[in-house]
Amino acid sequence: QVQLVESGGGLVQAGGSLRLSCAASGRPFSRVAMAWFRQAPGKERELVASIRWSVGTKYYAESVQGRFTVSRNNAKNTVSLQMNSLKPDDTAVYYCAAETVGASAYSVWGQGTQVTVSS
Repeated sequence: QVQLVESGGGLVQAGGSLRLSCAASGRPFSRVAMAWFRQAPGKERELVASIRWSVGTKYYAESVQGRFTVSRNNAKNTVSLQMNSLKPDDTAVYYCAAETVGASAYSVWGQGTQVTVSS
């Protein structure tokens, strides 16, 4: 069984920074891509950023473009999200997810980590 565990969430003032990390454990699996999603209270879950595992191609939601950076560490089997210039609207539970070979969508999810940005 594959597990994803997020860390690095917390409370920060507007304009501050946080770095989220996601570590994979369990049986080895072939991943196509890794992504960060977020869900704020009363809102739908949204894709924040993603990275294709083999080639490193990145995608960012327009709302975080220029402020967030997604990166991967193949050796450590981790994916990170550096979040700068945080805004109160970034407050949400952030989830790490993996798209595995043979799956049509992101099929492996972490438990989520809370990010709260105060004004």
